[in-house]
Amino acid sequence: MPEPFDAMTPAVAGGPAFPPEASAPPTVGVEEEFVLADRHSRSAVYRAPSVVGAARAHLGGPHVTPELSQSQVETVSAVCRTAVELESEILRLRAGAAAAAAEHDCLLVPSGMAVLGRPGPPPVLDQPRYRALARRFGPVVHGQGVNSCHVHVGVADREEAIQAVNHLRGWMPLLLALTANSPYSDGVDTGYASWRSMVWSRWPSAGPPPYLRGTAHYAWLVDQLVATGAAMDPAMLYWHIRPSAHLPTLEVRVADVMPDAATTTAYALLVRALVGHAVEAVRAGERAPEVPDLLLRAASWQAARHGPTGTLPGTHVRDGGPMAVGRLIEELWKRAEPHLSRHGDDQRVGDWLSDVQLNGSGSARQRRVARQHAAGLRAVVDDLAVELP
Repeated sequence: MPEPFDAMTPAVAGGPAFPPEASAPPTVGVEEEFVLADRHSRSAVYRAPSVVGAARAHLGGPHVTPELSQSQVETVSAVCRTAVELESEILRLRAGAAAAAAEHDCLLVPSGMAVLGRPGPPPVLDQPRYRALARRFGPVVHGQGVNSCHVHVGVADREEAIQAVNHLRGWMPLLLALTANSPYSDGVDTGYASWRSMVWSRWPSAGPPPYLRGTAHYAWLVDQLVATGAAMDPAMLYWHIRPSAHLPTLEVRVADVMPDAATTTAYALLVRALVGHAVEAVRAGERAPEVPDLLLRAASWQAARHGPTGTLPGTHVRDGGPMAVGRLIEELWKRAEPHLSRHGDDQRVGDWLSDVQLNGSGSARQRRVARQHAAGLRAVVDDLAVELP
């Protein structure tokens, strides 16, 4: 999808809304995409234009946007610095969007895919960009009503941001495993923890980022993608992590939308800590391991298939040997914990990671609900739906 902050002020998206303060936590912002489900059938419905209009009245124009499919709504947070600010903002946006959805007899559902069926292929939003996407990519566009969570972390220096991608790319499969929340699609258990990521990977510009040699190399890669037709413009760079095309941020795009605000907040704080560690490594002159792209793709598939269970390739190191997910989380924690503790976020994030190891990700929760209720997938939709304020 296009850069969601195209029409917004930098302050909305994690830009320089605050004066630089050495002791202040880096800025963080979150975008969340939701499916609209009919309140009665729980199937996906195509009422996004009406719901977006109503939500903007509740929340303000810059904070709610349409997406590719008319069954989707996206919320965009203001700039935040603390965990309390971020969770409050996510709760505010979810409540306002849910209230707008209710006005049009819809539920706002945070699942990576529509759990229950749709009345045919989702219509593309009637905007020139989306019509151009449909003409260029054809059936790839069908079924792309998928819902993710994007986290922006402020990194002012462009070269540092690009070099930090190299230190972060190896952690994307684990982050995907931890946040998987789309086992069901159109009424069927796909057998995947994150079917959303598999559908999204159909785009030719999607997936793990390559190893970047610097700003010139990054610019050349983007130009080549546009020149070959794999992307219409730089905003269509659908990598798991990328420097924002318009803002002084790194944008991590690998996660499914998550079930609740507390989980989203913890994940965003973990991302901020990992970005902090990566920027420190860049400044210290540490060279990131050149993990092969094919290994990253294989690890991403395995994360999407199984979620946070079993083993994953250890793509944070060059050889990528298989490691238990629990061990990978320990390795991740070593890097993130100093930055989490610095800003008082360690308890919140640690509790979330412990819960995922004990109970699984959102996908496991969806499957438990389906097994435990006679209503099956209708109960899953009800369990996920954002409560009205």
